[in-house]
Amino acid sequence: MTRQDIEREVIAVFHREFEIDNPDFDADLRETYEFDSIDAIELLLAIETFLGEEISQAEKKQAIGIRTIRQICDYIETLAKKRDLFSPA
Repeated sequence: MTRQDIEREVIAVFHREFEIDNPDFDADLRETYEFDSIDAIELLLAIETFLGEEISQAEKKQAIGIRTIRQICDYIETLAKKRDLFSPA
């Protein structure tokens, strides 16, 4: 998977799960989209589906500080690299 694949999937998840079209990659999710802890859980489940495996508790804890879609993409890229799923574009 490439960074473009990750960004495309994240945009698709935001559209499908949260009914957000054309999200701002740098907007604070809580302030701009009223993102809450339940939304975060749904997002983590979607990330697991995208990666094809569960995210460990330690990896989930790393997600606590995420506030933007760009940070979500960075997080997924890090997880994909760790699992040897990432390929540079």
